[in-house]
Amino acid sequence: MEMGDETAAQWLQGTAAHDPRLRAMLGFLQRLTLTPASVCADDVRRLQEAGVSREAAEDAIYVCVMFNIINRMADALDFEVPQSGDVRKSAEMLLARGYRV
Repeated sequence: MEMGDETAAQWLQGTAAHDPRLRAMLGFLQRLTLTPASVCADDVRRLQEAGVSREAAEDAIYVCVMFNIINRMADALDFEVPQSGDVRKSAEMLLARGYRV
């Protein structure tokens, strides 16, 4: 299950063709972000019933948790969030050069 830029934009605008797996995953991730203490094994079971594999759920949870940590740190320390173009440039540079100085 993959969501590219176009699908993400359509989803945010409310015009996306709603894949039930994507709908289930995004609902789960919203709950995990906003009310993490309420998330339980039944939530993951519902994802699987919607057709989301355990591996896809695990991957999404790891990504969600990392973004939540980064966002909370940025909010607490008043970091500026880079624009998407800046992020793409940084990613291209890392892909080309790696982390070497």
